Amino acid sequence: MTSYYIYYRTDPARISSLRAAVDELFKRIKEQTGVRGRWMRRRDDPTTYMEVYEDVRNAEVFEAALEEHCEQVGLQRQLARDTVRRREIFIAAE
Repeated sequence: MTSYYIYYRTDPARISSLRAAVDELFKRIKEQTGVRGRWMRRRDDPTTYMEVYEDVRNAEVFEAALEEHCEQVGLQRQLARDTVRRREIFIAAE
């Protein structure tokens, strides 16, 4: 299985609108791919957040859905200026 870890920064004033966009993104991703997302915040920095998607069975379908729905919910507009979403992709070590 494949797991995705996507992290980014936001401005404190945008946290509530970011949360709404992430909730909508998670809903759409779950409906289309069956993958449930989790949202986390960095312990020592209240402006850094991470989306976690585990047990992705079809990476091609998942990545296309993620790209499409991020655009549709306007996620990039909720990030801090000059910030991008950074994606890390992991698979089982065995």
